[in-house]
Amino acid sequence: MTHEREATRAWALHPDIKSERDRRGAEFALAEAVSLAAALPDLDVVGAESVRVSRPHPGMLFGSGKIDELKAKFQDAEVDLVLVDGPVTPVQQRNLEKEWKVKLLDRTGLILEIFSDRARTREGVLQVEMAALSYQRTRLVRAWTHLERQRGGLGFVGGPGETQIEADRRAIDEQLVRLRRQLDKVVKTRELHRAARAKVPFPIVALVGYTNAGKSTLFNRLTGADVMAKDMLFATLDPTMRRVQLPDGGPEVILSDTVGFISDLPTELVASFRATLEEVLAANLILHVRDISHPETENQARDVAEIMDSLGVSEDVPVLELWNKIDNFGDEVKAAHIGRAAREDDVFAISAVTGEGLPDLMERITRALASERHLSQFHLDFSEGKKRAWLFAEEVVESEEQDETGFNLTVRWTDRQEKRFREM
Repeated sequence: MTHEREATRAWALHPDIKSERDRRGAEFALAEAVSLAAALPDLDVVGAESVRVSRPHPGMLFGSGKIDELKAKFQDAEVDLVLVDGPVTPVQQRNLEKEWKVKLLDRTGLILEIFSDRARTREGVLQVEMAALSYQRTRLVRAWTHLERQRGGLGFVGGPGETQIEADRRAIDEQLVRLRRQLDKVVKTRELHRAARAKVPFPIVALVGYTNAGKSTLFNRLTGADVMAKDMLFATLDPTMRRVQLPDGGPEVILSDTVGFISDLPTELVASFRATLEEVLAANLILHVRDISHPETENQARDVAEIMDSLGVSEDVPVLELWNKIDNFGDEVKAAHIGRAAREDDVFAISAVTGEGLPDLMERITRALASERHLSQFHLDFSEGKKRAWLFAEEVVESEEQDETGFNLTVRWTDRQEKRFREM
């Protein structure tokens, strides 16, 4: 007889800190926090509210009156877990857990939990474990500071508190070293796969966008793949890649679906998931998928641009902006968005669900990748038969003339093909 695990009763709080200049709209931030929580199985969000905070209390985050008021609500709702949509220091977490007698997770902790639950590939799992340990390590050091006061003297001689911190820190560091070694092996394997792909240099088209923008739905429609596509934040964590033949004689491309971006992504994850997003760095063309029906779509687009910038995506890589989910609008508003997109350069109003707008997009992708090819002229000696055979196998030779020393060739190829040829 199997017993279903009882769902954890959770309450989401968004601290609306008035002293923060660039704070997001409280209503939308809270809605996103609830969506984040919904991405975790076995979690039942029984309440959610935004709490105005003039200035965060260093020890408790909120004022004493608000803490008492929330405590009563949590008791009435039999809450097991409080999710705070924002950073919470280890001291604040410890004090609030003690006061409310519940477990508390801040935004970083929650996102780590989701990533841990969603990661599928070996690399994804290792990245999450390393990010979680890095996060725990920073909290561990500060969370144990109350023990350091047990020491006497000037603190040069370690007491029980310091011994405990050092032992825990060393255990985490040793585990991080082990994980990093395993990750290096996995990354090398991926590099071998990438090198194998480079021999057949299909252009890479990468889908990027804010989480839940509809990337996976679009990926499935374009490739016929069955990638998990749910109305859920972080539905995709590991890059999924498929070969796609573009219509009307267009080139074959590799389409890559990536993890959704999100505002205030924990620094531990930005660093750890750089490798997960490496396909974006290698892309010949980027498709930025936006949920144009979302009230915060402009802010989300800015967040995506900032993360791409921090990843070091080259400005030379062309970006097409896709205004997805136009099927969420009535006819009049939909027509207005289609008209607006048509007046913009490289913007397409589409619906990944209905397929509307996709033929024009595919034609533009074909043109973007065709314009990537350039003409080169050079001479090959008779002794360079291997190079000549490779050029013909790649179908890049436009014309060839033979003279007494070898071959004069005109080729049309991509930068990637030229680079491979020069390295032969």
